[in-house]
Amino acid sequence: MILPVVKYGHPVLRQKGARIEKITPEIKRLIADMFETMHERHGVGLAAQQVGRALQLTVLDVREVQDRPSTLELKGKPADVDEIMPLVLINPEIKPVGEPVTAGEGCLSFPEIYAEISRPGFVEVKALNEKLKPVEFRAGGLLSRAIQHEMDHLNGILFIDRMERKKKEEFREELDSLQAATKAELEIAGKK
Repeated sequence: MILPVVKYGHPVLRQKGARIEKITPEIKRLIADMFETMHERHGVGLAAQQVGRALQLTVLDVREVQDRPSTLELKGKPADVDEIMPLVLINPEIKPVGEPVTAGEGCLSFPEIYAEISRPGFVEVKALNEKLKPVEFRAGGLLSRAIQHEMDHLNGILFIDRMERKKKEEFREELDSLQAATKAELEIAGKK
């Protein structure tokens, strides 16, 4: 089922996600729905907060993106990114490594807003998969960027928080109007 993606201004986007201790039928359904929602909107990552759930859960799939390659190391050896896609990360812990790389980023919770964001080039990941089995790997390229972006969501941090001040000011009007529209929708929903 395709879920509504919450937009900037919704309080859940600023909430740190709760840890997931067991895989319930509800969590399995949420994971499936998140993948369906992400693919429908042509995203490469989606955090639980973006569908209104403050949980330590994100889904990723970078296979469709050809112009921004990803790298993967499993047990210290290069591996094919497709081996781990689509990817579910539960209760992830990451260690960003390497020199900062600046590249374009967007977010499904910020339609039509794209900006250059600087993030470390690689990330070491420890997490659980959808079966609560441990996964460990090192990622580079788009996969590294997507994981860091989604990890921010799991901690209530938004990509606009990583924008240079000048760039954020350029988007001020769009951000204010998106936030106002979201708050208006929440007020209407609260009165029903």
